[in-house]
Amino acid sequence: MEKVQSFFDSPITYLKGVGPQRAEFLTKELGIHTFRDLFYFFPFRYVDRTRFYKIKEVNAEMPHIQLCGKIVHVEIIGQKRKQRMVVDLEDDTGKIELIWFQGIKWMSKKLRPGVEYIVFGKPSIFNGKYSISHPSVEENTEENRKLIKGLQPVYSTTEFLKVRGLDSSGILKLQRALVPQAIEHIPEALPSYLIDKLRLMPRREAMRNIHLPVNNETLVKAQQRLKFEELFYLQMGLLRSKIGRETTVKGFTFSKVDKCFNDFYNNYLPFPLTDAQKRVIKEIRSDMGRGIQMNRLLQGDVGSGKTLVALLCMLIALDNGFQCCMMAPTEILATQHFETLKEFLKDMPVTTALITGSTKEAKRRVIHEELESGQMNIVLGTHALIEDRVKFKNLGLVVIDEQHRFGVAQRARLWQKNETPPHILVMTATPIPRTLAMTLYGDLDVSVIDQMPPGRKPIQTVHKYDAKRSEVFAFIKKEIDKGRQAYIIFPLIEESEKLDIENLMQGFEEIKKAFPGHVVGMMHGKIKFAEREKVMQAFALGEVHILVATTVIEVGVNVPNASIILIESSQRFGLSQLHQLRGRVGRSSHQSYCILMTPYELGADARARIEIMVRSNDGFEISEEDLRLRGPGDITGTQQSGILNLKIAELAKDGQILQQARIVATEVLNEDRELKLEKNRILSDELRKLEREKGDWSRIS
Repeated sequence: MEKVQSFFDSPITYLKGVGPQRAEFLTKELGIHTFRDLFYFFPFRYVDRTRFYKIKEVNAEMPHIQLCGKIVHVEIIGQKRKQRMVVDLEDDTGKIELIWFQGIKWMSKKLRPGVEYIVFGKPSIFNGKYSISHPSVEENTEENRKLIKGLQPVYSTTEFLKVRGLDSSGILKLQRALVPQAIEHIPEALPSYLIDKLRLMPRREAMRNIHLPVNNETLVKAQQRLKFEELFYLQMGLLRSKIGRETTVKGFTFSKVDKCFNDFYNNYLPFPLTDAQKRVIKEIRSDMGRGIQMNRLLQGDVGSGKTLVALLCMLIALDNGFQCCMMAPTEILATQHFETLKEFLKDMPVTTALITGSTKEAKRRVIHEELESGQMNIVLGTHALIEDRVKFKNLGLVVIDEQHRFGVAQRARLWQKNETPPHILVMTATPIPRTLAMTLYGDLDVSVIDQMPPGRKPIQTVHKYDAKRSEVFAFIKKEIDKGRQAYIIFPLIEESEKLDIENLMQGFEEIKKAFPGHVVGMMHGKIKFAEREKVMQAFALGEVHILVATTVIEVGVNVPNASIILIESSQRFGLSQLHQLRGRVGRSSHQSYCILMTPYELGADARARIEIMVRSNDGFEISEEDLRLRGPGDITGTQQSGILNLKIAELAKDGQILQQARIVATEVLNEDRELKLEKNRILSDELRKLEREKGDWSRIS
């Protein structure tokens, strides 16, 4: 084992072809410090470089092209920072320009007129002439032709590295030096009975073929093997965490449903529950009665009635003599929940309180005392709830709303409010694709509210270009004249925050001019909380007809009379965010509308997002598309948890492999829960190693 450790821990500077300067570049640009870092730096795609094209065959639509020709002219144009190097490459069918804007000094030394080169890159057309910017260039020697033959891996790199000889081809050369040495040091990570049963390629062979594939068939087998291994161990970790919690972490037993629940259900329920809400309450009630700590994720689209379900579960906790708390990521959302629960419970003897950063100290002291004495039944709030001075007499249920917005360590602090940990109900209105839920929340039980309350009409979504603004404003005016209200949303992105606020202010003034005689309010995160509350209250009461806002209203704000939402510069929003914003309307029996406004020029991804929004109201379909377009980290802010730091598997594409990994992991643990059998020793060792690397977050919901 020591041999494996010492080889892979070797600094990258010791690899042939690297040296101190290149080692510094690789560390700074790609985070590659050791042999291990480079060895597990996988290609992101592969190209077939068996074919050489003639220059006359060049087409701007080609994703890449490989040419062979002589350099006939090299010219450096411009001064200092505005320099570019233009190189004419010629074969027996014509000429093409190769252009460099960076690394000119280095490349000009490398390229010699009259010498024949192999050129590989993406062709483009400018002013009627074909060119290739920053291509990969190798001298046309027998050795280089052998190296590029067949399937060639493509590695991520940076412009800085490209112009210093560490483009994808440069990194491939380093892998060719490393892989043959590294292979003998790789231990097998799966037991032989699983490899045989699942017909998987051995690990050494897979690692060789991922970097240096023999052909397409062996590459596919290598990818399947390594993807399965990565996802299998992820699922093993999650399932063992769940089993460990269920066997070692006891929970409160809520054995009865009594006066609080029954009184509310029979006399104060604001509308009949959907079948989905009833099913979910049954699942949660069963969990809380087992004597094992509940850890359940409640998924439900915007407006599906999650808050009412959470309240009914809190009333079960109250019936069993326990207190509850509900944590939301923003003051606006926490306040919204507080107002909603207060309205639901106004005729019942249940005490509720709100703690946020804006709560006055004197009021806080009273709430703290009442929580410690047990007089206060339910407390709602933001991160303020996890402060050490917030103590409970007997906290039995914690509800966390939009939990992906909280850091892992923050959520963990709620565990410490009791010696016996409270039951945990995690809620999200961000529909999560099945593959992502299995990975991100694989150690939680999942409930889904997949029905909307009766009487809701689907929101009509349309895409309009900026040129149609007057037509859109006329439509909004018509809706307001019917007694409805409207949201107009502007983007607020951190990197361009100052400019975005200026656009919002300018938009606000233009909208006031466009809607004379109507009250227009404005809200964004930089306005003081008290002022935001005042504007929101006026909008909720119908005193403000149009609310101009940023995404501060994305979750939780509930104004049933608002029937129209116009989202400016929609191309700048992600799919899930657009869907969340759309959910601010369509909360009553009135027909509601979502208008996505964009400039005429749109990128392919932005156009795809807009088309999906116009086509579908289904949050789960939208989330699957979002995963495909953007990847998992962006969808739910999961980068902070570290759980999705996948090296080779892709959740958007590898759903089948993930499901197989989950099934196999479940079978293994059903037979050998503690991995004590000799045949599973390799699994036990590997999991211990992975846990050491990742840290133990197993006691966190």
